[in-house]
Amino acid sequence: MERITAVAKGRVQGVGYRCFVAECAHAAGVHGSVQNLPDGTVEIIAESSPAALDDFLHLAHAGNDPVIRVEEIAVKKGPATGEFRGFFVAW
Repeated sequence: MERITAVAKGRVQGVGYRCFVAECAHAAGVHGSVQNLPDGTVEIIAESSPAALDDFLHLAHAGNDPVIRVEEIAVKKGPATGEFRGFFVAW
């Protein structure tokens, strides 16, 4: 198990990106959370196997979405803590 803490930059607030990320997490079998940050970016914390996290990050780039525009996702990796049971959107 591995944990990533990621920050997505681009047009990621006010366009349904947090809900999109939650759908990606469910599809990839990832646990964690997603929340808007005051600077206009979105923070993603996710835990799962390295392969599932790679799949999740690929989906989270939202390449085919007509509204969301992810310019970059900066990722930091570390050991999983097991604190999450599911994936949550912070409002």
